[in-house]
Amino acid sequence: MNIRHLTFRLLQVYVTVVRCGSISEAARQLHLTQPTVSQQLKRLREAVGSPLLEQHSQRLTMTATGQALYQASRDVLGRFDDFADQLSDLQHGSKGRFSIALVNTAQYVLPRLLGPFSQAFPDVDVTVHIGNRRQVLARFERQEDDLYVFSHPPALAHAVASRFMRNPLVAIAAADHSLAQQATVTMEQLLSERLLLREPGSATRMLLDSWLQEHGLTMQKTLQMASNEAIRVSVAANMGVAVLSEHVLPNEHPDLVVLPVQGLPIESHWQFIVRNDQRLPQSAQRFLHYVHDHLTQWIEPRFACNELDTLLNAYPTFPLRG
Repeated sequence: MNIRHLTFRLLQVYVTVVRCGSISEAARQLHLTQPTVSQQLKRLREAVGSPLLEQHSQRLTMTATGQALYQASRDVLGRFDDFADQLSDLQHGSKGRFSIALVNTAQYVLPRLLGPFSQAFPDVDVTVHIGNRRQVLARFERQEDDLYVFSHPPALAHAVASRFMRNPLVAIAAADHSLAQQATVTMEQLLSERLLLREPGSATRMLLDSWLQEHGLTMQKTLQMASNEAIRVSVAANMGVAVLSEHVLPNEHPDLVVLPVQGLPIESHWQFIVRNDQRLPQSAQRFLHYVHDHLTQWIEPRFACNELDTLLNAYPTFPLRG
């Protein structure tokens, strides 16, 4: 490989093509023509001396060499991003940028953390991506973000997780539902009602399915819905009952009640995930430290579960204190 033929622009083009999975979309994002992007990929392949990309099912995928180059490209470009941020810090105060991807339910939690952080560091640009579990896992695999938030962390290579907040799953019903009048409710009584559910593969659904299996219980009448908000509104309209994250409920919810179901809540936790094979921008490090130091100021103490020291001290390949 002739290193002298590699340029920042070639690496930027390559990283964008990999993220987009197509030359046409990369060209659109880079404000270049498709022939220009194709030509730069050709120059890069010639400089490396080995194929980098292959076409599979109308999407470009990386070869083993391409994967190694992608990792090196992100590392090189990221380090110079950090250098630019350091210069900005010295010249203009604290600046930076990072990207965070979170599963749908976490959108009820993260603003409580990002809001105070943004007020404390107004010159740090934070990009937030929200999706279902499958979409966020795909972003993790493509290394598109710096931080990820799951309530059920993926068992994947390079995933490192630390809990920061309790995420109890509770049973809810309409305030005038017959079960709402009882002092205690059994799981059998709950499961005899129509249960409103998220789609298979969502973290809440996975946790509920696993809990029921452990206790030898099965659901009888179910209705699947696409979002937590739809489930909450439908429960209030007496379409059924549900098991949802307590964080989904607003502070005041007179039309809903949390049912005193034996064995509930189901315990889970919100967790920050990073990749131990990927650099972490200084701005993301700053955010994690800020959350670690101020968490109990932003959330109810009963939800706090601050284990971020594990993440902040763990990996010398990208020291998070700096």
